[in-house]
Amino acid sequence: MRPPLPPFTEESARLKVQLAEDAWNTRDPEKVALAYTPDSEWRNRDRFLHGREEIVAFLTDKWRRELGYRLRKELWAYTGDRIAVRFEYEYHDADSRWFRAYGNENWEFDGQGLMRKRYASINELPITAAERRIAHTPE
Repeated sequence: MRPPLPPFTEESARLKVQLAEDAWNTRDPEKVALAYTPDSEWRNRDRFLHGREEIVAFLTDKWRRELGYRLRKELWAYTGDRIAVRFEYEYHDADSRWFRAYGNENWEFDGQGLMRKRYASINELPITAAERRIAHTPE
């Protein structure tokens, strides 16, 4: 079980979003993957993933390239077993170039509170270090 469980209330949906933000900010692919069903479906930009194994591989590669990654999520809407969020994250690459990504995610959960579907639409733009808005922790 991965509380809070559906059907979501505003309070439980906000908590689910905060827990997701906290987990992703650990940058620990194994930990993050435990929030998803073993056969979870993802669309992340133009990538389609199936299952925890592919999620772990994807996140491992992502955080190898996206250094100093920090994420903020905000509840957009919820109903029953679904939550929609808007998010933004910032990171820099190996050449110290900074980026900010914006997007929306649609989530669907099973009765145990695990996410069975995640569909993410993401846009990204380069920024300067001075334009950063999200506090970063050292690598």
